[in-house]
Amino acid sequence: MRLLSVLSAVSVAAGLGHAETLKPQTLLQDIVTFDNSSLFINGERLMIFSGEVHPFRLPVPSLWLDIFQKVKALGLNTVSFYLDWALLEGEQGVFRGEGIFDYSAFFEAAKEAGIYLIARPGPYINAEASGGGFPGWLQRIKGHLRTADPEYLAATDNYIANIDKLIAKYQITNGGPIILYQPENEYTSAAAGIKFPDPDYMQYVIDQARNAGIVLPMMSNDASMSGHNLPGSGKGEVDIYGHDGYPLGFDCKNPTTWPLGNLITQYRANHLKFSASTPYAVPEFQGGSFDPWGGYGFDQCGQLINHEQVRVFYKNMFASGVTIFNLYMIFGGTNWGNLGHPGGYTSYDYAAAIAEDRTVSREKYSELKLEANFLKISPGYLTATPDISNKTGIYSPNTDITITALVNYTPERGSSYVVRHTDYQTLASTPYTLSLPTSAGNLSIPILGGSLTLSRRDSKIHVADYPVGDHKLIYSTAEIFTWQKFSDRTVLVVYGGEGETHELAIADEVKWTSTGPSVQVKTIKDNVKKSFTVVQWNTSSERRIFKTGNLHIYILDRNSAYNYWAPQIADTSSSLIVNGGYLIRSASVDGTSLSLQADFNTTTTFEVIGVPRGVSKLQINGETTKYKVDSEGNYIVQIDYKVPALSLPDLSTAKWSYIDSLPEIQPDYDDSAWPSANLKSTNNTYFGPLKTPVSLYASDYGFHTGALLFRGHFTATGAETNLYISTIGGSAFGSSVWLNCSFVGSWPGSGAASEHNDTYDLPSPLIAGKHYVLTVLVDNMGLDEDWTVGDDSMKSPRGILDYSLLSGTNTTLPKSNITWKLTGNLGGEQYRDKARGPLNEGGLYIERQGYHLPSPPLSSFSNSSSTPFTGLSSPGVAFYTTSFPLSLPSSQFDIPLRFVFDNSTSTQEGQESRVWLYVNGFQYGRYVSHIGPQTSFPVPEGILNYQGENWVGVVVWATGEKGAKVPGLKLEAGTPVRTGRGKEVEVVDGGAWEKRTGAY
Repeated sequence: MRLLSVLSAVSVAAGLGHAETLKPQTLLQDIVTFDNSSLFINGERLMIFSGEVHPFRLPVPSLWLDIFQKVKALGLNTVSFYLDWALLEGEQGVFRGEGIFDYSAFFEAAKEAGIYLIARPGPYINAEASGGGFPGWLQRIKGHLRTADPEYLAATDNYIANIDKLIAKYQITNGGPIILYQPENEYTSAAAGIKFPDPDYMQYVIDQARNAGIVLPMMSNDASMSGHNLPGSGKGEVDIYGHDGYPLGFDCKNPTTWPLGNLITQYRANHLKFSASTPYAVPEFQGGSFDPWGGYGFDQCGQLINHEQVRVFYKNMFASGVTIFNLYMIFGGTNWGNLGHPGGYTSYDYAAAIAEDRTVSREKYSELKLEANFLKISPGYLTATPDISNKTGIYSPNTDITITALVNYTPERGSSYVVRHTDYQTLASTPYTLSLPTSAGNLSIPILGGSLTLSRRDSKIHVADYPVGDHKLIYSTAEIFTWQKFSDRTVLVVYGGEGETHELAIADEVKWTSTGPSVQVKTIKDNVKKSFTVVQWNTSSERRIFKTGNLHIYILDRNSAYNYWAPQIADTSSSLIVNGGYLIRSASVDGTSLSLQADFNTTTTFEVIGVPRGVSKLQINGETTKYKVDSEGNYIVQIDYKVPALSLPDLSTAKWSYIDSLPEIQPDYDDSAWPSANLKSTNNTYFGPLKTPVSLYASDYGFHTGALLFRGHFTATGAETNLYISTIGGSAFGSSVWLNCSFVGSWPGSGAASEHNDTYDLPSPLIAGKHYVLTVLVDNMGLDEDWTVGDDSMKSPRGILDYSLLSGTNTTLPKSNITWKLTGNLGGEQYRDKARGPLNEGGLYIERQGYHLPSPPLSSFSNSSSTPFTGLSSPGVAFYTTSFPLSLPSSQFDIPLRFVFDNSTSTQEGQESRVWLYVNGFQYGRYVSHIGPQTSFPVPEGILNYQGENWVGVVVWATGEKGAKVPGLKLEAGTPVRTGRGKEVEVVDGGAWEKRTGAY
């Protein structure tokens, strides 16, 4: 043994930013309280480890429990959620929270799964949602949004009163799962001339919640840790200060490159500066990345925000002592039905740990499970004091290694040492040794020789004086997954990287045995300190079990540890340890029977460790299962898995029905029922005064979503030769123009452009005195977010900004020569489809008629044999629909399905297309052939009927002279998972087609 001479009790404490623990704060209730270290729930000190889930991005309520169970299986105990105001009050003053928008089912599912909730209802949420969650009618508000402007505040009252009434009902004080509430969202910066921060505004938002019955602690999320609305600051203060963190950003172009300087080590010091009396809270930390139109796809984003990012950046946050920690996102879901903002496409997979199709096969899911379960069984972490010095050379002589200590001044709670590369960008593997203060003295580790290794983009948590039930580890360089105290033994599971040397020391001299590859063992005796036993090994994929008395240490490599789970036994504080299975959802004991709900995607040997005393019967997914008992007393089960036969339709040979979805350009089309564009002024001054005689901003007339159509009537003078037009639809939008039935031109769109100016040649010559109609189709990609307070970017309009008819002598003819009509979704804010909500439909003809819904009147369709694969030979809009039955074994298997378009790389100039995909009436895909990147569109069970008829609709908008077609479209299945989710998925009843009164 080499004693450490450079450390002393004084130097250990130096730089540790230690503050005396405060008593729990007195709030409006006594169930959720806190001190400066952590939250308490019913008097129990807890780490709040959370993941973000948005129920509106999975519109199948019977699948919400599935997501909660997958979060719980990770070892997380909380879910944070936004709610989208635009979906709940599409019509001003009318709150609709029924069907898929009844979030009481979300709260009940969380309660059933044993998950706490953090409520973040807005009114502003950002969230890459259209308008940042603001309903489109806010574009008509005169005043600045997110300010104390009375008109804006009054506009929020109805939504907040209704949604907070529901949230209040499900507070933990009323037996529900909701434990914290966040008023406003990322209230961090403001436009010039805007009062900021405005305590009156924030107090109004807080008072709205309090008046609705919210008694929970209020938490903020300052986007840049700037110290806004701090506890104790007076009017507008929150109870718990929090901030966001997205250290790797959102550039998925170079996923192997980590940006320089983005691993922040000053978080703890800033927390102590801003809010030392509250727990360190991070309400949003990077769990993935969004991706824009024309981006690189979520597979590539997943390479950037991967398992290595989870190891290095999450453990850096643990080194900072975070105890309220929410990952954004843990499950992203889908921007179905136009709910996304123009900076993103249909998928909101977010490269999250749980994929958009709800699969949990990403390595980051398994890595997160290791970390979360360690914190779950390490209560000493919550009271440890993190080092804020960031000095190297103290706990290791190698300055290429940075070690942050989290020291407990109550020794029996243990201390942790978080190890990372000093240069976090390095790809090197670095050898190092440790110099740790312990109850056995100052120790140089590894004691039995050799060195430890920190591989590329890795970080480790070593522990000292760590309690394991009735035992204590003097130290462990191997990381801990979990430990559980069972009736006859205590099992500790540790792991390390393949080929790494690791060492741990057990207090006292012990008698031991081991199985598996050999280990080195030595007893260290000291004249002053108690003896301890050191165990060293070289990590391999073959498991070792080191046993001393009733302590059994399972020694694994990391990849093997990924297969382990620690499900809590329902209604008890104890957990099992399970080795094997794709997913372990839950465990329960009823008399002599142990029941597991589990998923499997392959034939496997399944091991149950720590079977409770008195149990003799094992049930898996409700079926009594045979097992063997090994020498450890563990149950060993062989699980057979056979891929089920799946019959999916061949869409290329399906019978498709076709209808023209641009009858507006036909000579006999009647637009007399259309709203007239007759507003000579607008409250929307985002671009300043109108450039046109009347507003052609769609939201001024109640149209906020999807395709927009404008018809401009004029009588020709005969001099018109060109049309100048400026259209706006958000990033990646497109537009097309016809004069009567003659195609004038298109802007096919690009990834970044949100507005575009075009000058088109008109068909010539125009005949003086003849009536003409300009038909302009604009693709609205969603409303911009409103992140900067008071800049009102959400008000960026959609439609036509400007236009002019030009003569051959380049003379501008009077704009007032044209009278305009416009439309979007049928009824606008008085939208027809209450089941699918205010955003699902746009202004295409087939949407206004409801032909995208199940069982449309095919007798109204053309007899043409056209299909999406033959498409259009000229510019226009076509709609195709087909139906097919499914009969899938969904009661036994969770089967992910996706619609896949052939890759668009073959798209030629002049053949660009914009495609909408509808599944049983829900818009579940927006595909732009020349922009991308998305070609695969997962659709969940519940939207698809796995045991019945399904209707699929495809809109093809050909923007180019050569027309367009869908090169290929398939319905594909991922790996079926034999599932233990228990409850079958209920098909969402959105209703079928009915003739719509007043449809035009």
